[in-house]
Amino acid sequence: MEVEGSSKKMIATQEEMVEARVPLAYRDQCAHLLIPLNKCRQSEFYLPWKCENERHIYEKCEYELVMERLLKMQKIREQEEKLKQQKKQGIPLIPNTANV
Repeated sequence: MEVEGSSKKMIATQEEMVEARVPLAYRDQCAHLLIPLNKCRQSEFYLPWKCENERHIYEKCEYELVMERLLKMQKIREQEEKLKQQKKQGIPLIPNTANV
């Protein structure tokens, strides 16, 4: 399964996420990393130093997703700015020769 507009593919299936009780807000391309992280957290009684490796991998994945979205939004804004500039450069009402 692939998410539209993203370079990362969904690895975890809906059934796996339902079984692992992943909240809807966290069901993204990094959910396959969140499932083992949550299992580790539960088995280690949520001690913050116990699941550092899993947490780091998950947070890196989320960071990469955010950066990807930011770059896409920046490209969209640049394209919109170009369109605005092209509309402003339309046919002038007063020819340049009249200004001389």
